[in-house]
Amino acid sequence: MAALAVAGVASAQSSVTLFGVVDASISGYSSTSRDLGNGVTYDRLGFPIYNPFYLNRGSIKASRRELAHSGYNSSRLGFRGTEDLGGGLAASFWLEAPISNDDGQTGVSTFTRRSTVSLSGGFGEVRLGRDYTPTFWNDTVFDPFGTNGVGSNLVNTANGAFGGFTGYADGKKLPDALKNVPQLPDAGGSNYVRAGNSIGYFLPPNLGGFYGQVMYGFHEKTKYSPGTATPLTENASRTGRYVGGRFGYANGPLDVALAYGSSTVGDQFYVGTTTKVNTLNLGASYDFGPVKLFGELSRAKNKVDYEVEPYLGGRPDIDLTGYLLGVTVPVGAGLIRASYSSVKYDENLVARNPWEVLPADKKANKLAIGYVHNLSKRTALYATVARVSNKNGASLTVGGPSFQGTGNGFTPKTSTGYDFGIRHAF
Repeated sequence: MAALAVAGVASAQSSVTLFGVVDASISGYSSTSRDLGNGVTYDRLGFPIYNPFYLNRGSIKASRRELAHSGYNSSRLGFRGTEDLGGGLAASFWLEAPISNDDGQTGVSTFTRRSTVSLSGGFGEVRLGRDYTPTFWNDTVFDPFGTNGVGSNLVNTANGAFGGFTGYADGKKLPDALKNVPQLPDAGGSNYVRAGNSIGYFLPPNLGGFYGQVMYGFHEKTKYSPGTATPLTENASRTGRYVGGRFGYANGPLDVALAYGSSTVGDQFYVGTTTKVNTLNLGASYDFGPVKLFGELSRAKNKVDYEVEPYLGGRPDIDLTGYLLGVTVPVGAGLIRASYSSVKYDENLVARNPWEVLPADKKANKLAIGYVHNLSKRTALYATVARVSNKNGASLTVGGPSFQGTGNGFTPKTSTGYDFGIRHAF
C-alpha cells in the first residue's frame, strides 16, 4: 500500500481486456452396473452360504446424449486489466465468469472461476480473491485433456469428490455419478479446484526457470468466547480453510512441479474433531518435438484430528492414490491426445477377528483418446472418446448419469463417453 501511495499520483498506462471461450459439444454418456451375484454369500467367519434359488439379474445401463459445453476448454467470459504504477510496480484485476452456452442459463452473474486483484513488481505478485489452488494446477497442466470433457483424468475426478464434492463452480453440469463416489464421514466440501477468500503469492518470473506460489484461504467462520457459545452445528467452526504451495522448474522442453495442499473439509466443535484432506502431487512433461509426454503421481489422505483420542482409536485415515500417463502428437494442423489414469482407495480397515474377510480396495482406471483440429489460432474442432473401468465397488464415470441399482445388489462396472464439438476463443 505504501508503494502504491508513492507511485500514485502520476498519470499511468492502463489497459482493460474482454476475453472468453465459447465451447459446445454433442456428448454422450453411458454407465453400466452388473449383478455379480452367483447365489453364494459368506458369513462373518468367512464360510460360504449357498442359495440354490438365486437368479442373476444381469446388468443395468443408464445412458444420455446432450448438447454440452466445455468439452475442450471451459466456456467463460472475463475482464482483466493492468495499470502501470511506475517503478516496475503494477496493479491488476481479473474477473472471470463461467457460462453455459448450451442453454444460456449461466452467465455473468458470478465470477466464480476467478475473481482477484493483485499487486506485482520485482518482488513477485500478491493476489487476493478466488483462484485455482496450487494442488489443482498439477492435475490440469500435466493432463493432455486439461481436465475438461470426458477425457479428464481420474486423478482429477476422484480428488474432486474425495472430501465431499459440492459441485462445479464454473458452470459445468455436475456428473450424476459423483454423487456415488465414496462420501467420507464429516465431509463438508473441499477447496479442491479453487479457493475463495484467499491470499496468494507468486514468485517473480525471472528466476532462471524456477517458479512457485503459496496460498492461504480463510475459512471465515465465527469464533465464540467462551467456546460453549458455539452453535451446535456441524462444519460451522473451521471448515473451508485451505493452505498450500506449488514449486517447479520449466526450461526448454522440460516442466516439473511439486505441490502440497491441506483443506479443512469438516468439523464438529463439541465432538472435538477436525477433518482434513491433505494432497501431495508431482507432475512433469517433456516435449520431444514429435511427441510430448505427460505424467503425474498423486496421493491424498482424508484424516480426522481428535482433540481427545477415542478409546478404540477413532476412524482410520482414508487414502486415495493415483497416477496419470499422457501424450500429445502434433499432426499438421491437428493434435492427437491420449491418456491413461488410475486411482485406488485404501480405507485402512482392520479385521475385528482372525476370520473376518475385509473388502478389497476400490480401484478404477481410465483410457481416453482424442483429436483436435485447429481451423485457426482461435477456433478448433475436437473429438474425444473415453472409458472407465471400475473394480471392487468404485463408481467413477466419464460424466452423465450415475450407476443404477447400486443399493440393490448391482455393482458399478464401466462408463463410456464421447465429445464432438467446436471451441472458439476471443
